[in-house]
Amino acid sequence: MEYRRMGKSGLQLSALSFGSWVTFGSQIQDNTSEQLMQIAYENGVNFFDNAEAYASGKSEEVMGQILNKMNWDRSTFIVSSKVFWGGDKPNQKGLMRKHIVEACHAALRRLQVDYLDLFYCHRPDIDTPIAETVWTMHNLIQQGKILYWGTSEWNAQQITEAHLVAEKYNLIGPSMEQPQYNLFERSKLEKEYLPLFENYGMGTTVWSPLASGVLTGKYLKGIPKGSRMEIESLSWIKDKVWSPENQEKVQALHNLASDLGVSLTNMSLAWCLKNPNVSSVILGATKTHQLEENLKSLEVLPKLTTELMEKIDEVMGNKPSLHRF
Repeated sequence: MEYRRMGKSGLQLSALSFGSWVTFGSQIQDNTSEQLMQIAYENGVNFFDNAEAYASGKSEEVMGQILNKMNWDRSTFIVSSKVFWGGDKPNQKGLMRKHIVEACHAALRRLQVDYLDLFYCHRPDIDTPIAETVWTMHNLIQQGKILYWGTSEWNAQQITEAHLVAEKYNLIGPSMEQPQYNLFERSKLEKEYLPLFENYGMGTTVWSPLASGVLTGKYLKGIPKGSRMEIESLSWIKDKVWSPENQEKVQALHNLASDLGVSLTNMSLAWCLKNPNVSSVILGATKTHQLEENLKSLEVLPKLTTELMEKIDEVMGNKPSLHRF
């Protein structure tokens, strides 16, 4: 396993990490969740990603039970939670002080840990002043309940504002962002966030590196039974990425991977890892063999030559153009 610093921080994350979105507490059995976490940990994965919204807290409960059972040395793993969607009643959603503090306490209970290594603001909250959010996260760090805080799917302006508030009041600003990043979704990480990396040393832990399975090639012959595209609550994935044009692109990528002698899955994951601003790529899996296969992606990284990267860009046709003045 390769380990990368989370931006300018000293924290080292495994280049490949493991997340529980969609799967834990809903799509797979708890014993499978345990097997997956064990395989990940034994292969050097040290970062396990979660959120209060995943299966309405059940995902964190399952992960907490596994962590308690495994009894791994606490210094050997990193666990995260995210705050935003806690419930439907007033003050159960958003980034106001009350909800952030209560969500943190709830995550600690569910995950059965004394502190969260990483705590993300799962989305921006336009109804709460960013200063209130920054102060609250800073205070949680001072109290030892979280070690680093960050954002997920915030735009560069919002993240910059959080840093400016932190600088003004001498507080701890966000250390990491969790954006979607894959061959279809590139603009934030490759263009919009560049000033954040340069000015603030932000780290990134990217989600959906396989575009919810599209970049495995498994949908080229239709939608397999039991796959994510069959889940009604995830119909937006199908609407967003599955089109005749994208099918053609995936087929072309599949051909490039075949020529290279690797799977499309491994090439797509290695492509994400090729970006130096990626601290960790979050893997998801429902079966042990999927995870074992995905963990081999680091072996493909040296094969992604400049020539191959250019061919991939030619297929996708979506490389962000950068204007430097």
